[in-house]
Amino acid sequence: MTTTNPSALALSGKVAVLIGASRGIGAATAKALAAQGASVVVAARDEAALSRLAEDITRAGGTALAVRTDLSDPASVEELVTRTLTRFGRLDLAFNNAADGHMPAPLADLSVDDLDRSYQVNVRGFFLAMKHEVNAMLKTGGGAIVNMASTAGLTGVRGMAGYSATKHAIIGLSKSAALDYAERGVRINVVAPGPILTDRIQALPEERRAPIARAVPMGRIGKADEVAHTVAWLLSDAAAFVTGTTVTIDGGRLAGGA
Repeated sequence: MTTTNPSALALSGKVAVLIGASRGIGAATAKALAAQGASVVVAARDEAALSRLAEDITRAGGTALAVRTDLSDPASVEELVTRTLTRFGRLDLAFNNAADGHMPAPLADLSVDDLDRSYQVNVRGFFLAMKHEVNAMLKTGGGAIVNMASTAGLTGVRGMAGYSATKHAIIGLSKSAALDYAERGVRINVVAPGPILTDRIQALPEERRAPIARAVPMGRIGKADEVAHTVAWLLSDAAAFVTGTTVTIDGGRLAGGA
């Protein structure tokens, strides 16, 4: 496991919870934090994938605990933080990365269930995660949280009204919580990626991936590791004066109004 400029982040002795860590950006971030010396608690619904990730991190010399977690279930989220405290005695860092959404459709064609599914995880779930994470961090003097949004949380997206609304909500929750706890040592920030080469985009045929890359000023689709390194920086003391902000990771796409 390697990452950019290890001495700049130095997370040795820190304990991190990562929700939505079974694959893609979440798994890449777990590996990046473990490479910097953090003990990582990886959480998601896919228990088998979590176990494989924890084993990979352990084989590479890191420390990892896998905890099956359903972000839509309040008891499951509370249990995740409780198990983290039981095993490691503290919680310093958190990356809330889970997401759910509906298939593309105009707003009037969406069902109430479509909207509720997005809301359960992307808003209510993030609220629950931050609630328990913040309370745990306050016991040991503070910490840092990064929440996963999307460029869809900064602009409208045709056919994705419910999903986009919940990503806007994550940013609003994060900004307000950052103000609530700024004086108490808990920093809360957001990352808003554009197109990233995760499983969903990798599965597309080349003729569908090419237009996505062309829409990015940098001319390519981003990589999971590039998001992971940004999250690691925001969680580290290198970003000690950064809170309540949203970092776009989109190759310049929003700068051009796309």
